[in-house]
Amino acid sequence: MDIAVLVKQVPQVDALELGPDGRLRRDRVELEMNAYCRRAVSQGVALVRQFGGRCVVVTLGPPSAEDVLREAVAWGADEGVHVVDPVFAGSDTLATALALAAALRTLGPFDLVLLGRNSVDADTGQVGPQLAELLDLPFSASVRQMEVGEEALMLDCEVDDGHRELRLALPAVVSVAERLCQPAKVPPERRAAVPAERLHRLTAADLGPGPWGGTMSPTSVGATHVLDVARRCVRPRGSTLDQVHEAVELLQEWCALPTGGGPDSPSTGRTRFSASRTPGTAASRYTPPAPPFPDAASGADFGGDRVIVVLTEPGRHDLVSALLGEACRLADRIHADVVVAGPDPGDPGVLWQLGADRVIHVIGSSVEEDVAGVFTTWCRRRTPWAVLAPGTLWGREVAARLAASLGAGMVGDAVALDVDGSGRLVCWKPAFSGRIVAEVTTSSAVQVATVRPGSRLARPWRVGDGAAIVETVATTGRGRVRVLTHHRDPAVGALLGARRVVGVGMGVAPDSYDALRPLLGALDAQLAATRKVTDRGWLPRARQVGVTGHHLTPDLYVAIGVSGAFNHMAGVRGAGTIVAINRDPDAPVFDWADIALVGDWREIVPVLATAVRAVGEPTATADPGEEREASA
Repeated sequence: MDIAVLVKQVPQVDALELGPDGRLRRDRVELEMNAYCRRAVSQGVALVRQFGGRCVVVTLGPPSAEDVLREAVAWGADEGVHVVDPVFAGSDTLATALALAAALRTLGPFDLVLLGRNSVDADTGQVGPQLAELLDLPFSASVRQMEVGEEALMLDCEVDDGHRELRLALPAVVSVAERLCQPAKVPPERRAAVPAERLHRLTAADLGPGPWGGTMSPTSVGATHVLDVARRCVRPRGSTLDQVHEAVELLQEWCALPTGGGPDSPSTGRTRFSASRTPGTAASRYTPPAPPFPDAASGADFGGDRVIVVLTEPGRHDLVSALLGEACRLADRIHADVVVAGPDPGDPGVLWQLGADRVIHVIGSSVEEDVAGVFTTWCRRRTPWAVLAPGTLWGREVAARLAASLGAGMVGDAVALDVDGSGRLVCWKPAFSGRIVAEVTTSSAVQVATVRPGSRLARPWRVGDGAAIVETVATTGRGRVRVLTHHRDPAVGALLGARRVVGVGMGVAPDSYDALRPLLGALDAQLAATRKVTDRGWLPRARQVGVTGHHLTPDLYVAIGVSGAFNHMAGVRGAGTIVAINRDPDAPVFDWADIALVGDWREIVPVLATAVRAVGEPTATADPGEEREASA
C-alpha cells in the first residue's frame, strides 16, 4: 500500500509574538510539526508496516521545514520530500493545494493520502478537500478509527455534532483526528541522524510551469490586529462568603449573569423587525475597523444583479439564521439577493423571515463532494458575488471543493464580514488560536468564506407572511462516499451556543461532577473540559475546549480546577468574562481571569450557586431546601 503523508511545520502557538510591523515574528519562535500531522505520520507508518508498500512524507515550506521531514523519517517513513522554492512564497491554501497536487502526481500514484485535520496556526481545514478536488479523489475529514479493505476504508469520523461511520472508496484523501493514534515524536538527536539520501527536494521547475505561490493565490492578507484580551484580574479577599459576594456583585455589574427573563428576554438579542431587511449590524465579539462603505441609502450602485449564497448543512438548521443574518447585512450594502442552498434547506416561509429571497434545494445526495459538484455547475452559470458556508467539517469540504473547482479565493473560519469601498468582501479571520485577527480579501469573481458558528447572534430579518422562491437541482451521487451511520450528540450544539459555560480540569474528580449541578443550573450553563479530562474519558471528547477542541465565546466562563495551560485557555479567549476557582494562589489560570477565587472549589461552588440564584430572585430569599441541595 503506497501512502503519502502531508505535513506542515508551524510555530509553537504559546510562543508567538508580533514584530514592530504588526506581522508575526518567526525568527525567534520555536517551530515544530503540526499536532494533527503527527498522527498522520504515525498512521501512515503503521499501515505500511501492516500491509507493505511505502510511506512518503511531503511538506511544502521554507528550508527550515526539512526538520519535520527528518522527524517523520526517523519515526519510520521511507523518505521525505521537501517541496521548496522561493516562488512558493505567499501561497494561500489553494496555491498550496495546487503545488501539493502536482508533487503527488510526480511522486505517485498513491493508494492513500493522509494529512492532519487542520493546522493549529490557521485552523481552516481547507487544503485536504481542495487537494482531493484537484486530484479527483474522495475525501473524509477528522478520522478517529480506520479499517483498511482491498477497495475501501471503513472510517469512524468526528463531526461537529457527534460522529459518523463512512465507507470511503480507494484511492482517497483522509484527514486524521487527534485520537486516531499516538503522535510521531522524535528527539532532535535522532532527527539529526537521518541519512541525507532519505530526503529529497522538488522545486517549482520539477512541478511544471505554474504559476505558483503568491501569483496563483486569489486571497491576500491585509491588516493584522492583536487580540490579546486585557483581563480585569480582580482577586477578592477574605472568607469564601466575602469572596463570592464581591464576585457576584462584579458579575452583575458586568452583565455576565442570567437575567431571569427566559430565552426570549431582550438580553438574548432575539429582536423582531419590520418587513424592511435593515435592522443594523448584529453584535460580534470582534468589531473590525470601519472601512469607507458606499452607502446603500445614497443610491451607490456596485452594478450587476448580485447574489449572496448561504450553504446549509443537512440537519444543522441552528446555523442557518446566523449565516443569513450576515448575508442580509452584506446584501443591503451591495444591493444583492440572498439565496439559501443545500440538501436540507428548511421551510421556505421560515427562511423568508430570516432574509432569504430564494432557495436552491439539492436532491439526490447530501454527500459533500456531490453537493459541491452540482453547486459548482450552478455557480459557473450564475457567478454569485459570494458563497458563505458554516465553519463546520461539512461546510468546509463543500466550500473548499467549490473554491478549488472555480479557482476562487476562500477564507476559512471568518468571525466578521464586511464590504470595502470597491465592493469586495472583507473577512476578518483569527489565527494562532485567536491571538491575532487578520483582514483577508479575495481577487476572484466568486468569493468564498466559511463563517465560525456562533460568531454572530441569530436574529430574524422580516415579519409577516411570505415564502422564498424554491428552485430544485438534482445530483446523481458518485457513490465514492457512503454515510453508514450518523450519531448526533445534542450536547455539542448546546455547548457551542451556550452563553455561560463551566469548565473543569484535573482538579475536579469525575465522581464530584454531581456537586457542580447546582451551579450549572443557577447559571443555565453547559459543562466543558480540558483535554486531559477528556483524554482520561471523564467527559466525552465533544466537551473538550482548547487548541484541539472547541473554541467558545460565551458571556461567562467559569474555570474550576483548571491549571491554566495555554492550549486550553486559548479556546475561551473570546469569553466576555472569565472566573477562575483554584486553591493554588499562583495558578497560571488566574492570569487569564477577570475574577480569581482562591480556595477549595468544594467550598466555593455551593456558595456561588446560592448567590447566583439569589440574583435571579431579588424579591425572595433562596429556598432553604435549595440551599441544602447546593451545599450537599
